[in-house]
Amino acid sequence: MTAKKIKRIVIKVGSSTLTDGSGRLDHENVKSIVDQVASLWRQDIQCVVVTSGAIAAGVEQLGLERRPREISKLQAAAAVGQGLLIHEYSRLFQPHGVQVGQILLTQFDMAHRELYLNARRAIDRLLTMRAVPIVNENDTTTVEEIKFGDNDALAAMVAVLIDADLLALLSDIDGLYMSDPRKNEAAKKVDVVDEISAEIEAMAEGIGSEFGSGGMITKLSAAKLVSAARIGMFIVDGRDPNILAKVVAGEVVGTYFKPQARKVSGRKLWIGFGRAARGNVVIDTGAVTAIVDGGKSLLPAGVVGLSGDFVIGDTIDVIDTDGKTIARGLTNYSADELSTVRGKRTDEIARELDDFSEEVIHRDFMVLL
Repeated sequence: MTAKKIKRIVIKVGSSTLTDGSGRLDHENVKSIVDQVASLWRQDIQCVVVTSGAIAAGVEQLGLERRPREISKLQAAAAVGQGLLIHEYSRLFQPHGVQVGQILLTQFDMAHRELYLNARRAIDRLLTMRAVPIVNENDTTTVEEIKFGDNDALAAMVAVLIDADLLALLSDIDGLYMSDPRKNEAAKKVDVVDEISAEIEAMAEGIGSEFGSGGMITKLSAAKLVSAARIGMFIVDGRDPNILAKVVAGEVVGTYFKPQARKVSGRKLWIGFGRAARGNVVIDTGAVTAIVDGGKSLLPAGVVGLSGDFVIGDTIDVIDTDGKTIARGLTNYSADELSTVRGKRTDEIARELDDFSEEVIHRDFMVLL
């Protein structure tokens, strides 16, 4: 499927792959995944595992019948389960002579450049010391404002962070289907996705899993991010005991998302995907054309609306009048300032203000979505 020699791979293991029917850890399948990763490691392929399962391990240890719904109970389960999960990985990797290191991240770490670089250095160091980084979101203390939302997003960010060659999402569905295969036995699987179009996104709507926080639509978001970084991505069956060997061998398995021909710079990827948007601006059709086709910056004249309580330097989304997000960037205006100058030409603003920025978002600090 991919002819590129794989030297570094990020493997995301979802909750639905790690858990049984009650939401507890499926220890047999955890062992299967560890055995496969260890096999890649012996082939000198550096592996990073982005894992769910902390809450599932806590549910089991606390004797809960099912995964709780209350946030405080989920955090408690994560607190108990996080240590158990890393111990389980460590125990299973030990017979292979492979060490593991735990790294807990939040979106706060990705949003702040220094922390972002620190995380990259930590993972790189573990890999050079021949230890497998086991990465998870810090579910115990993370609040909604700094959550990734799902480990698909986290895995994509980690793949970009360490400049991986490939991202493999191990799921309970063995790829992207034209309709939900659990509801339609005749659903056809898509082997290769060249570009994530509106049609492709429509296929993914509503396809999720019982125990995971993500679904197929979050996997497409992950594919968009890694594709922009020229990283290929697979969605594959996480319960196939040989799936990782098939992936690195380039076999036709699951669904493969091709990387873009042109790579977006690391800075723009960080702007576009490493930080949560604090608001948005709505722009007219002329501004859309200037940005998308002309490679221009966003000027106040093109802004017809805005929302959010953002300040200078925050990340904001750029939306067209149909509600479609076309870009994301760092704003040179606060929401209060922009509300007074939106829709005005530069010469008009100059007559009113002595000190102002000509661009709402400069092209160098904007990434097209």
